[in-house]
Amino acid sequence: MQNASANANALVPREAARAAPMADIQKIAKHMARLNVAALPRNYELFHEAIIGLNAGLAQDIAALGSHPQQPMLDELGLKYRLVGHCGLAGETSRNEASRMLRDVAERLAEGLKHKNAFARACGTILKSVSGHDDQSLAAFLSEIDYLTASLSTVLAAEMEIGAKLLDDIKTLETLERGISAMQSAAIADRITGLPNRIALNRTIADLYKREEGAAGSALIMVDIDNFTDLNDKYGTQAGNKLLKKLAGLFSKSVKKNDFVARTEADEFALLFSNVGMQDAMTIAERLRASVEDNLVFATSDKADPGRLTISIGVALSTDAATPGQLQANARVALLAAQSNPRQPVQAFGR
Repeated sequence: MQNASANANALVPREAARAAPMADIQKIAKHMARLNVAALPRNYELFHEAIIGLNAGLAQDIAALGSHPQQPMLDELGLKYRLVGHCGLAGETSRNEASRMLRDVAERLAEGLKHKNAFARACGTILKSVSGHDDQSLAAFLSEIDYLTASLSTVLAAEMEIGAKLLDDIKTLETLERGISAMQSAAIADRITGLPNRIALNRTIADLYKREEGAAGSALIMVDIDNFTDLNDKYGTQAGNKLLKKLAGLFSKSVKKNDFVARTEADEFALLFSNVGMQDAMTIAERLRASVEDNLVFATSDKADPGRLTISIGVALSTDAATPGQLQANARVALLAAQSNPRQPVQAFGR
């Protein structure tokens, strides 16, 4: 078996070129400039999904906005297609709105307390007046009672207003809370497959390394769909998305309760298995590869093309990595080794 770690230096430039394709960035920037769209990170994400991600529905929605789309309209599209940057923005906006409402509530409660304190002082003043003047006339006494009645009415009216507003605010806060929860869920979920995304994977691996017992005994398996871009170009993004969903379903059935599967890039998945050594991890990886090639066959009119999906797999153990980043880097090196050697599509880091 090819030693994946020995090929790291040769493969890193290829990965770097893949991670930051300058031509794609320039293409997106030109398109945004042509439509007079602000050069904001979340707008780059939006247009990247439409142009590079080949999201035909999003591309059509952007085109429908015209030559100078307003930012709120672009942000609505970002939410519609559950893009991370836009979901994060919506979550932040909701949190800010919730904070503003809580400040308003505090101010109203403080104002109500002032009314109560004023009424209490008035009661004390009149009580002293009544007890200190036995010869006080009935008219004077009734006048003071009228004043107290008016003060009490003011306090009660303020209390009722505060109570009604608080009920409205509670409903609004509950709506905001649901919105924030939805945005948080969207930010860590892949839009096409419904699987967790790279953000969720990063969190899961980070939590793994924070455990008291450490991260030992876990295996990270990275999967790349071979020639997925060509498949999309040949059969269309709808066919590609259907295959992604089928692949996600197959991987989900392959993991146990304490294991984890995510779609991390357009053509990549990651699976995190607990309580396995390298031999078990390689057995799982080989089984995954065989299952994909045996089950994911799609219709094609090309007799030379059997319409069979193939994958490359890289495997790394947590025992060989001191940090979450190193674990992912090791799995990436193994994956790149597998991609460079079609005869051995499953590679293990350092083996």
